Amino acid sequence: MSSDLSVGTEVVPEATPKRRLPLWAWGAMALALVLALSVVRVVTGRNDIASSGTLSAALALAMPIAFAGLGGLWSERAGVVNIGLEGMMVLGTWGGAFGSLHGGPWMGIVGAALCGAVGGLIHALATVTFGVDHIVSGVALNIVSVGAASYLAARFFGELEGGSDVQSPPLPQLPKIGIPGAGDALSAVETKGWFFVSEVAAILKALTTGLSVLTVIGLALFVITFYVLWRTPFGLRVRSCGESPVAAETLGVNVYLHKYVAVVISGALAGLGGGFLSMVATNIYRESQVDGRGYIGLAAMIFGNWRPGGLLAGSGLFGFMDALQLRGGGTALHGLLLLITMLLLAIGLWQVLRNGRMVQGGIAVVVAVVVFVLWFVTDSVPSDITPFAPHLTTLLVLAFASQRLRMPKADGMIYRRGEGH
Repeated sequence: MSSDLSVGTEVVPEATPKRRLPLWAWGAMALALVLALSVVRVVTGRNDIASSGTLSAALALAMPIAFAGLGGLWSERAGVVNIGLEGMMVLGTWGGAFGSLHGGPWMGIVGAALCGAVGGLIHALATVTFGVDHIVSGVALNIVSVGAASYLAARFFGELEGGSDVQSPPLPQLPKIGIPGAGDALSAVETKGWFFVSEVAAILKALTTGLSVLTVIGLALFVITFYVLWRTPFGLRVRSCGESPVAAETLGVNVYLHKYVAVVISGALAGLGGGFLSMVATNIYRESQVDGRGYIGLAAMIFGNWRPGGLLAGSGLFGFMDALQLRGGGTALHGLLLLITMLLLAIGLWQVLRNGRMVQGGIAVVVAVVVFVLWFVTDSVPSDITPFAPHLTTLLVLAFASQRLRMPKADGMIYRRGEGH
């Protein structure tokens, strides 16, 4: 389906045409990453770097960020910057806990999505209808959401057995699903320590055993988002609102309606991310448990160039780094310095050989050499740096791989109905 909008004889393109990698190239890069993990395991002797336990933890840590980033993608593709993802996640943590306690775990999913959607509706009302600056509205929503969740927790959880003003009682668990019998067979292969094959078995085990149903829903939402936004007329209209709302209105698109729908969906997705934290990650609502993940989700969305696949990769990178530092501390992260070296070296060569960017590629190669030297002369990452390591790695990769990022042209702009007339 074409993504151009025609206005009379004028054509308003969605974006400047650019080369996109074919599907086989993405598959080749995934295999190369698994191969790099195998090399790191063999060289460092750290078997837990790509173990199924580490990868399962990484997936769980990545999902709240992925939900928030997916919400940001819906909003910004419609032209509304959503700094308020953090606040919508906060509302989702409370909504998930309240729904779980009063209607069971499935109602918790509904409650998280609804509370996040309320935050999205408020943001849409402020930015779309009243023309409030998108950043101001988002920051205000983040501040108000924390106070609202704190009040609601004290009001509804304070007198419950096992609860308090700042946390809920333990929540009923969502069901876990997997492929019967796959875990044992894959574990047998993983424990053999075979080069590359054991890493593939560990990945398959992490993806097929003990998955929370909300994780499966989240992964399915990435596929649904891609199909809806890039393969349906509704998705084309939403993206046209983020590229050229004046042209969209001229063609009869109800810009306000599509912006409202996109931002409310954005809030619902961010709310699910908050619900994941309370219902799956900790099995309890606790104040301040979002801890900046909404902002990280926004960064992952930018990392992914406002597309679902890149967003999922960015969330996975952060989740993987976070899992390593939580499970193995500085020793595990030290082994990962070798992987960072290979990633930066690959990015640098890509920039030089494919894109002709000598300066950016050269800097990436130099940084790769520095990281390799640090790995060679040290035995562990200092404890002062360990908690920040996931953020630092994400920033490094983003800095050297972001030259082709392109936000929607009308993202963040205040639009008034009738501007095209």
